[in-house]
Order: sequence, then structure tokens, then C-alpha cells
Amino acid sequence: MFQDRIEGKWIDSFARVFELSQVANGEAVAILSETQSRALNVQLAELALMRLGARPFHVVVPSPAQSAPVPVRSTGASDAVQGLGPVVAALASSGLVVDLTVEGMLHAPELPDILKGGARLLMISNEHPEALERLLPDPALEPKVRAGLKRLKGAETMTVTSAAGTDLTISVRDAPVGGVWGYCTKPGQVAHWPGGLCLCFPKAKSVNGSLVLAPGDMNLTFKRYLEAPVRLVIEDDYVTAIDGEGVDADLTRSYFAAWGDRDAYAVSHVGWGMNPAARWEALTMYDKAEFNGTELRAFAGNFLYSTGANETAGRHTLGHFDLPMRNCTVGLDGETIVEAGVLQGELA
Repeated sequence: MFQDRIEGKWIDSFARVFELSQVANGEAVAILSETQSRALNVQLAELALMRLGARPFHVVVPSPAQSAPVPVRSTGASDAVQGLGPVVAALASSGLVVDLTVEGMLHAPELPDILKGGARLLMISNEHPEALERLLPDPALEPKVRAGLKRLKGAETMTVTSAAGTDLTISVRDAPVGGVWGYCTKPGQVAHWPGGLCLCFPKAKSVNGSLVLAPGDMNLTFKRYLEAPVRLVIEDDYVTAIDGEGVDADLTRSYFAAWGDRDAYAVSHVGWGMNPAARWEALTMYDKAEFNGTELRAFAGNFLYSTGANETAGRHTLGHFDLPMRNCTVGLDGETIVEAGVLQGELA
């Protein structure tokens, strides 16, 4: 669909995000990539950083061998670094890490060691730069995401309902929260572009009820809109039943089962999208190889339910689903944050 060539406008886009991340003249910036990274984005990052007077250097690692029993398109955490000490040391000694790995280092096990020295990390999602250009961060989004995080951090219970039949109760008391608006400015901070999310990682035995994926909801592991309802019964965090007929339900059952890992059925994180520039219908416009799906995680008013690894609950697995859902109502301690897919109050 697109020509993979350097475009001046894309250098402009990358430079703008680095400006928002307060890249300084002469700052040492590590560009982390792997052999299967999108080469165009790696080149754009280097050119934009040099335009700003930074001192970029490349850390390139081989993409690791596949170990999973099924094709993997979303694990929630890159395993490219493989705990390699010299790589971690090089990243930790930089001012900014530009993360261009295929999966992203957002939940990678090496991330704490990279950040503890004061580095900040900007994960650039594995999207075609046309999508990144369209989803440049807007500083006006930052205070809204911060307001959402403040409410989430102080809440005890999240409820999620929908006309399709979703009815979830989630304990979010003392759950670690996270939110991004597309750039990072402080030592130890992590962000991703595109941005616009508020989410948390519930503790063990916190999620119960029914999650009904309706037509038009998304399974981002499959990069597919659902065409028929799929109902997940969730008990103490784990999907215990998958009801539905047709290809969508069959694919869901098959992929869950393929891992042979009970923790693949458990909740990873829950939250909602905040970005009014992100579009839920964007998946229809791209070939699968051009699209990573971060936009659909972030579109304003979606409820995002994810399964897989959750360190807060002591669970580790490569099995992972991201399931952005439309038209849900999300409440925190009885206050409506999202009503039928529309952000409310100061979050809108």
C-alpha cells in the first residue's frame, strides 16, 4: 500500500516526538532495534535525532528464534535483548532509549535495569510511519490522561457493562497503574507512540463476571474485527468458558488452548482509551504487515481487556490477547468514567 522510503514529513514527525521528549543537543540516545525491526522507522529515528543535534547510536540484536507452539504476533513484551548484560548497560547509560523492537520493551524483564540508571524509554510502536504521522502526540492529552490515572489509582472497584452482555467486577485496589500520552521527559519514565491509555494490572483473584465481545470489537493478536459474539466467563481472573459459534469463537478457543498454559487464560491488564485522534476503523485501511494495532488500543472510549502476563499477580506467559471493545460503560467506585463508549467529564 505504501512505499517504504524516507519522506521528509516523516522525519518531521519523528523529530516532533523527540522534541516533546525534550531530547537535548548533544544528548546520547540509544536506538534499540532487532534484525526484524521495521528498517524505515530505524532510519527515520536516526535522521530526526541528528537533526536535533543529539548523538544517536545503534544497538542491534538478532531477533530470537521462535519457541512458541503457534505463530506469535503479540506477547506484550519483547524478548529480543535476552538478558544480554552489555546491551542492558549500553541502554541504561543513555539519556533516552528509542525502542524499535518488534514487540516493544514495555513489559520486558530487562526494563527495570535499563531505567534505574536514569534513562527514559520511548517505545515507537511497530507501525508504518504513515500511521505514526497521523497520530502525533498532542500535549493537550497529557493532563487528561493524568486525571484518569489519578482516579484509577484512588479507586477500589471497576465495573464494566455493555448492552451486548458484558458484566465485570474488578478489584483495582492497590493495583499498579500506567498511562501514556506519547512522549517521555523524566528519568525513568516510559512512554509509547501512539499514546493515549489509562490502565492497571489487577492483583490475583480480582476479576469476575462475563466479557462479551460483540461484532466490531477487536482481537489485536489476530488483527481482526469480530463478526459474531464471543462470551468469556471469567472467574478469579481466569477465562473458564468460551461461548459462541463460528470462526471468531473457534479461533479464540484454539489460540488459548495452543499455549498449554493456564496463565494464558488470565487477565493481564484492564483500562480504557483516551486518544480522540485514534480511529477504531483504522484496521480496515492497512495490510497486516503495516499495522501493529496500538491505535486501536488507544482510541477514545474503548474498554481494553488483555490476557496474559501480569507480574502484579505473579503470572508469566507468552500467550497474550489485547481486546479493545466498543460501547462499554466503565465505572470507578460508582462514578461513570466511560458511558457506552464515550469518555465523560474532564476526561472527554
